Amino acid sequence: MSKKARPGVQVRRFSKAFVWAHAVNAISFFALYITALPMYTEFFDWLYSVLGGPANARLLHRIFAVTFCTPTIIFLIFDRKGFFRWMKELVTWKKRDLQFFTEFVKELFGFKFKHVRQTFFNAGEKINSILQIVCAILIIGSGFTMWFPQLFPRALVQWGYFFHNVGFGLAIAVIVGHVYLSVVHKNSRPGYSGVVTGKVPAWWAKSHYSEWYDDEVKKGNFPDIDKGA
Repeated sequence: MSKKARPGVQVRRFSKAFVWAHAVNAISFFALYITALPMYTEFFDWLYSVLGGPANARLLHRIFAVTFCTPTIIFLIFDRKGFFRWMKELVTWKKRDLQFFTEFVKELFGFKFKHVRQTFFNAGEKINSILQIVCAILIIGSGFTMWFPQLFPRALVQWGYFFHNVGFGLAIAVIVGHVYLSVVHKNSRPGYSGVVTGKVPAWWAKSHYSEWYDDEVKKGNFPDIDKGA
């Protein structure tokens, strides 16, 4: 059934635990970014007056560094099933996942494309998740050596600064792409509500995650919009 036929029907895509974990992750990363800028370059020294001075900026950076570590814990505790489904999806790759990228490139640049049947996460979201996990490991691991240099060899601490910058730079690139596709791009923008309310339009979920949607219909969880149910 078309988007115009049933524009108001929504289905739950993400649990409340995921929504909260995503919000904490986003807010923490943004706060870390802002508090780190004056530490990287004098160009942003003016931020010190906003943040309450250099000492307070470092304190805030460490506070948000701790909160940045909590989203996985929130997700794991309050939605264990969803967490392990996410992990399983990241290591499950099939031919359709590779086919997804061919059509995705066409979609990204506005050419005619067809939807490749996908499960709960499409191949692009899997890559995004993997990259974000790698970035988080680099940022948290290196940040720990920088916070407690007395516990580690000097060489490891120095490498920590290098990998912190690498993780930070890569994370910025990943997040810019993530925000563009979730908020700006017209074909994926309808799914943005999923990380705010947990729900997305049924027509959008059906077209982007056909296999997952059809499975939920069989379980009686989602309406069969093809039949107008």
